[in-house]
Amino acid sequence: MKKILYIAFTLLTALSVYGCKEDPRLDHSNPDAPAPQQVTDFKHENTPGGANITYKLNSDLNLAYVKAIYEIQPGVFKESKSSIYTDTLKLEGFGEVKEYDVKIISVGRNAKESAPVVVKINPLSPPVALAFDDLTMEAGFGGIKVKLKNTLEANLAIVIDADTTGTGLLRPLQTFYTKSAAGSYSVRGLSATQKKFSVYLRDRWGNKSLAIVKDLTPLFEQRVPKPFGMYALPTDQAALSTNVLANIWDGLVNTSIYASANNSPIPQWFTIDLKVPVVLSRMKAHQRTSPYTYTGANVKVFELYGSNAPALDGSWASWTLIGKFDSFKPSGPGVLTSEDHNYAFINGEDFEMPEIPPAYRYLRFKTLETWGGTGQVTIAEVTFWGKL
Repeated sequence: MKKILYIAFTLLTALSVYGCKEDPRLDHSNPDAPAPQQVTDFKHENTPGGANITYKLNSDLNLAYVKAIYEIQPGVFKESKSSIYTDTLKLEGFGEVKEYDVKIISVGRNAKESAPVVVKINPLSPPVALAFDDLTMEAGFGGIKVKLKNTLEANLAIVIDADTTGTGLLRPLQTFYTKSAAGSYSVRGLSATQKKFSVYLRDRWGNKSLAIVKDLTPLFEQRVPKPFGMYALPTDQAALSTNVLANIWDGLVNTSIYASANNSPIPQWFTIDLKVPVVLSRMKAHQRTSPYTYTGANVKVFELYGSNAPALDGSWASWTLIGKFDSFKPSGPGVLTSEDHNYAFINGEDFEMPEIPPAYRYLRFKTLETWGGTGQVTIAEVTFWGKL
């Protein structure tokens, strides 16, 4: 029996060694091999600010990948690479509508390169230019408001400059970053005197749009003094005993929050007494900090109502809708970014009143949806601005 086992083991070992010797190494690099044959049959499809180039792969075993070298701006060259498992090169970053030369090179496993083949492309109007067609700037309460439609959802910077000193020189005022399909962006804290403003768009390759330049006068506003007052009505949602409603006007964004009871129903609402009638211009709401930002019980959709004589039974008959608002995530769907965190927690989200409302003393905040779909609602801080 032992002899049989020994013979079987010897045979298996021999087969294993033989198999290892015959197995070719797919990653083998021969330094003496010539440069690979060039890929052929080039075709291209022009895209906004770029192009997709397709080609026919060859059977050269030395071929490792194919690359494209192209100049998007004078002296600024970019590379795009594709492996042997695909037949397409994606080019992007072009800022003008004109003809460009693209060099296509086949690269071997030994890093030797074929002679380049030049393919001519004509990129379509780039996203930064397309978005500029739907860019507007107008005066707002305490500053200006910029609106943008970015249908291609490109990564864009909205660069705002202003002459705030009256010297005639435009200086950087604020820059917003977005890839959302649409958005409204406000600059605040400016005096109600005429100033020159400029806004333009910039993409991640440094391409810039034209600029909109206007003389605008910010509308006067002031911050509504805190603390506000409690005004609990029978149908208002109760808060947890450790996270009371007064926490949203205590000025402590980092250390205290308002939180309603777990698994409470949606929609739910609470009532605030501003103590004086106010013509609201906007409000700022700080979400609960990371890791809860844009998730969990943070408010996603809400309505704001005003009244000067709330019905004591908690009914809605005495309330007037001021506006419906959606929480906005600058980076769009997906992973939370530092820009998202700064926007919603550090700086707080700004919500402008869609129209100038009458003066109201009492406000009702009605939550329609949370980011995590939960019944509980959390808010770190709320601030209001307007005309007292």
